[in-house]
Amino acid sequence: MQIVKKNILLNPGPATTTDSVKYAQVIPDICPREAEFGKLMDNVSTELTRLAAEAEHYTTVLFGGSGTAGVESILSSVVNDGSVLIINNGAYGKRMCEIAQTYGLNFVEFKSPPNNQIDLTALETLLQTSSCKFSHLAVVHNETTTGLLNDIEKIGKLCRKYQLDFIVDAMSSFGAIPIQMKEMNISFLGASSNKNVQGMAGIAFVIAEKGKLESLQKSKPRSYYLNLYAQYKYFAKTHQMRFTPPVQTLYALKQAIIELNKEGIMGRYERYAKSWETLITGLERLRLAYLVPKKHHSKIVTAVLEPDCYGYDFNQMHDYFYHKGFTIYPGKIESLKTFRIANIGDINYKDMEAFLELLEKYLINIGYFSRKGHDQ
Repeated sequence: MQIVKKNILLNPGPATTTDSVKYAQVIPDICPREAEFGKLMDNVSTELTRLAAEAEHYTTVLFGGSGTAGVESILSSVVNDGSVLIINNGAYGKRMCEIAQTYGLNFVEFKSPPNNQIDLTALETLLQTSSCKFSHLAVVHNETTTGLLNDIEKIGKLCRKYQLDFIVDAMSSFGAIPIQMKEMNISFLGASSNKNVQGMAGIAFVIAEKGKLESLQKSKPRSYYLNLYAQYKYFAKTHQMRFTPPVQTLYALKQAIIELNKEGIMGRYERYAKSWETLITGLERLRLAYLVPKKHHSKIVTAVLEPDCYGYDFNQMHDYFYHKGFTIYPGKIESLKTFRIANIGDINYKDMEAFLELLEKYLINIGYFSRKGHDQ
């Protein structure tokens, strides 16, 4: 197998992939309606389910699309006569609010700081006092804006107490941070192929309780392509997606799942965590600040405050790293100037050490460590 040039993607997805995942896409052409391909999708669906739940009671519904397609499918399909309470403590919580608004859903936004834990007492007070008849609660597990890890186990207990269906956007946590849907009381979970699973971009999926999916049978559809019940039922009957799937990407996903099972979710998270600890140690040494305290951090993606220096420009810094084989990502907090560094994908702490060495050289070049380089 020819080795492919390796770029170190420090953006929060798509992540750096193994050569074996890349080459899994190089296959003879096949019609996606063939039984052979149906068996492959069935295997992918079952294996994804087993990463977070029992395949007997839960199932995975596949869609061609980005991760947002999965979240949009859930919100547009499952919130019917009731209302959904959406926790917004970052850009992706905000995105769920925007999806709900687009579909005209009854929703209430619970705003929470992007760099600290959710006030669960205030959240419960809202559940008790709101005039809305809540049927669902939605939250982002690992808020990719900052790396804040929301406590879905405690939120799931609140949902059980108030008899709410719990919706979790697990885009940046699934495949690395252990999730047990039954124990955490999660009814619907959205994720994608291209982050911690380390597959290629292009597949969104929803893991859900089968009983919850069946209960959607009489719901009036709001979306045609993203109709969660229709996609679930058609696949259960035919082992096919309703519309043309990303064929080669699914072969890559199958290989990525094999590699994830071999490493193990805990093993993968330990590798990620070592890279994160290397990053944090380096940032502190270089006098750069990050937003989320260690005790609330996902150890997946880190929002870093931009250098306070006359010579700093994010686009120039991006290009500096890009030409050296590293990709960094801009921030998403409107009120703060940040950039983001993720430590997911087929990389390790040695790659992070190489990045930090380059970062130090860049900071020296722009005069960050000189007294003249800092605003007074």
